[in-house]
Amino acid sequence: MDLSRSAVLLLLLLLAVCFPCSSAEDQLAVGEKLLAEQTLVSDGGAFTLGFFSPDDDDPARRYLGIWYSNPGHRTVVWVANRDAPAAGAPTLALANDSSLVMSDADGRVLWNTTGVGSSSSQTAPAELGNDGNLLIQLPDGTVGWQSFDHPTDTFLPGMKVRVSHRTGKGDRIVSWRSPDDPAPGRFSYGLDPGTSLQLLMWNGTRPYWRSPVWKGYAVATMYVSAGTVIYTAIVDTDEEISLAFSVSGGAAPTRYVVTSSGKFQLLIWNGTRSAWATLQSWPSSECTTYRHCGAYAYCDTTAAPATCRCLDGFEPAKPAEWTSGRFGQGCRRKEALPPCGGGGGGNGVGFIAMPSMKVPDKFSLDAGNRSAEECAARCAGNCSCVAYAYANLQSSSAKGDVSRCIVWAGELVDAQMIDPRWGGETLYLRVPAAAASTSPGGKASRNAVKIAVPVVASALLLTCIFFVWFCRYRDKRRKTESQKKLMPGIRTGTTNTSSEIGEGDRTGDLEFPSIGFGDIVAATDNFSKTLMIGRGGFGKVYKGTLDGGHVVAVKRLSKDSDQGAEEFKNEAILIAKLQHRNLVRLLGCCTEGGEKLLIYEYLPNKGLDAILFDSGRKSVLDWPTRLGIIKGVARGLLYLHQDSRLTVIHRDLKASNVLLDAEMRPKIADFGMAKIFGDNQVKANTRKVVGTYGYIAPEYSTEGVFSDKSDVYSFGVLLLEIVSGIRVSATEGIMEFPSLISYAWHLWREGKAGKLVDPSMAGSCSQDEASLCIHVGLLCVEDDPSRRPLMSSVVSILENGSASALSLPTPVQPAFVEMMGEKSQRSDLENTRNTMAMTVLQGR
Repeated sequence: MDLSRSAVLLLLLLLAVCFPCSSAEDQLAVGEKLLAEQTLVSDGGAFTLGFFSPDDDDPARRYLGIWYSNPGHRTVVWVANRDAPAAGAPTLALANDSSLVMSDADGRVLWNTTGVGSSSSQTAPAELGNDGNLLIQLPDGTVGWQSFDHPTDTFLPGMKVRVSHRTGKGDRIVSWRSPDDPAPGRFSYGLDPGTSLQLLMWNGTRPYWRSPVWKGYAVATMYVSAGTVIYTAIVDTDEEISLAFSVSGGAAPTRYVVTSSGKFQLLIWNGTRSAWATLQSWPSSECTTYRHCGAYAYCDTTAAPATCRCLDGFEPAKPAEWTSGRFGQGCRRKEALPPCGGGGGGNGVGFIAMPSMKVPDKFSLDAGNRSAEECAARCAGNCSCVAYAYANLQSSSAKGDVSRCIVWAGELVDAQMIDPRWGGETLYLRVPAAAASTSPGGKASRNAVKIAVPVVASALLLTCIFFVWFCRYRDKRRKTESQKKLMPGIRTGTTNTSSEIGEGDRTGDLEFPSIGFGDIVAATDNFSKTLMIGRGGFGKVYKGTLDGGHVVAVKRLSKDSDQGAEEFKNEAILIAKLQHRNLVRLLGCCTEGGEKLLIYEYLPNKGLDAILFDSGRKSVLDWPTRLGIIKGVARGLLYLHQDSRLTVIHRDLKASNVLLDAEMRPKIADFGMAKIFGDNQVKANTRKVVGTYGYIAPEYSTEGVFSDKSDVYSFGVLLLEIVSGIRVSATEGIMEFPSLISYAWHLWREGKAGKLVDPSMAGSCSQDEASLCIHVGLLCVEDDPSRRPLMSSVVSILENGSASALSLPTPVQPAFVEMMGEKSQRSDLENTRNTMAMTVLQGR
């Protein structure tokens, strides 16, 4: 027995010598070492930390780095000792103060972080996150050190590039010296420290490429292949401005990289080809490199190939060189500006507008919130101003800016004409008044006056003729129509323009398919009650099957509704123009006789409320599904508010207006009460408040003021409902509190937010994610609209996950809810019944 036991111990000892123990999964504890052949692997397995050699022919050069674990060959995204490779077998140790120290075989320190913990009590392990961030988070919750604050050549989701407003210093992403040498190279990328309103790529100390100027968006979305969505977020605070990006859930590995050859590239992993695919690369051509076209010229990237052109009102300074393809001397004015004096500044000058421009560099920000007219007047009244550009900012800036006026006092360099999707804006060039009047825009204005008189006269004559004809045949038409059971209307196979639906709409050329009333009657079995799948404030919704077996949802507006016609026109026009995966799709319409019907795609799981508030069915909504619904609704609202061709305020977002497809993906529905905002419109007032009790924002119900922040409030209510499984109008499950919002806030204040989570999904719920959602929901339902985040910020927070929680403000007590008990709320509802259009809380 003793001999056998000794043999086992000897075998274990030999195994320990031959196969040294690897480091503990994703962490390196204080006092531990990571040896040359050992690695740390992130908890989700996405990234690996260890030592590598970039050149197989020279294995003596060893570096500490982080790389993707899965994609094909090793793709390194971060390097510690870029300037000091190890010649022998290196080690990484976590010292007693939680600082990391890399040493070579002789014990020489090649790289280290400064002391992280101020005392022995402030120590923590180093952990490799599944986002590729090597993090030391101290016991008090502060970040002692993280690799994301020290980027190399790669920009990963969740990483920030920042510039301090106070010091002007910021982060740089710096290329490798060559593909097999991670030492810092010539090219770098970061926010422009001079303006913080644009991104620059440098070749050494010289600008090499420049992004369009920031127009104030908080989050921009970019749709790429394989269903991947990239969100770029910019946050501007009093201390700093930062840029970060994230990708949609389930997306393939995605990264930005500055290459040693001078390219800034957006790459995504193609699993089929086992290679990185380039989605975008900047500069895209020699023409787009910094100042390639010279002063007062621009690169026209809309041409094929991209080519240099002179700004309007300018001509080549060296025509012969320009013809031969040498553009460095740029352009000069065709006509000099008139003398500027007498304090007027603007006499004898005008402006030429050039749209879709990446505006030039070397601009100055004209401080203060100014209107477009004020911005133009400031430039016209300043003798040194040669151009200006204006943008309405709609940002989440902590400074509260709502507009941006930038001006140029020197030569105009590095302008481009670009696709408007990539940030193009209008550049206004100062030119002599005569040149402005003969420019394409000026000629159009002058010719318009010459044409206007005969056109107006002809229009008046035609109007008079039409009026006489209308009066003559009106009675006959009414008599004829009264003899018909159905008005002659749209027939199967025709199209219906928006102008036929109602007068005064602004969509003009909008067209969408129509379906005959008889076909709809047959499809719905004459609107059988057994096929009714929902009802709203303006009608009922039926399931129907058209010829060919195509299943649809038919919304039939009530004939006795005073608001039915307006709702029908509004919904048809909006849905036909809006296209997004999280918005319900309109298939057609019908306006025969007194009938007004909308035909939608059929979504088998119907309204979210039908499952969420049904104790027997809600268990199918586990936490991943609910989080997916929350994110989907947020993306849909972001599209409505910012990314669509129209700026749309929904005004009736609620659980029953979120429909679910077969995969439980959400689609926002019911746009009958939506409103379109103009480009520079921020809010609107109304005397007739519409919406659903419980979801309506305080400023809307009390003052009639609505904006995108009204939808944010409704989204916050919906978010709290999804997490809790409790209706906003419920009186059970919220103890003695007057509302779900008040109940949620009190739990949050007491540190018991976890109690709000629906018990039916407790087994699948991530407490960190649920807590973040509750936090976001409470921020969305704050009484002060200015304190509510924009949907762009909400999307960014949800996509970044729990990493966003530390930077979120603390929700304040919802005073509006606290002041109103259940009894007074019901009383107020009765008093406003004549002015508030309430929709019924039922599924469809």
